[in-house]
Amino acid sequence: MKLSERIQEQRKEAGKTQQEMADFLGVKIRVYQYYESGGRKPTLDNLIVLADYFDVSLDYLVGRSDHRERM
Repeated sequence: MKLSERIQEQRKEAGKTQQEMADFLGVKIRVYQYYESGGRKPTLDNLIVLADYFDVSLDYLVGRSDHRERM
């Protein structure tokens, strides 16, 4: 699974809207929508924030692992 798919999957599991996530990250809604469509990748800082928020490992979030658990 790709990064964009994982971000969308985790947002939906958390019951959040794209607008809520954009506000949380401090980005415009269109930027966040690009994250989920794969048109743009989050900064490293935002990837870390997202992984912490969703309580998953960075490897899981970026698609390098199927294990959600953080070490």
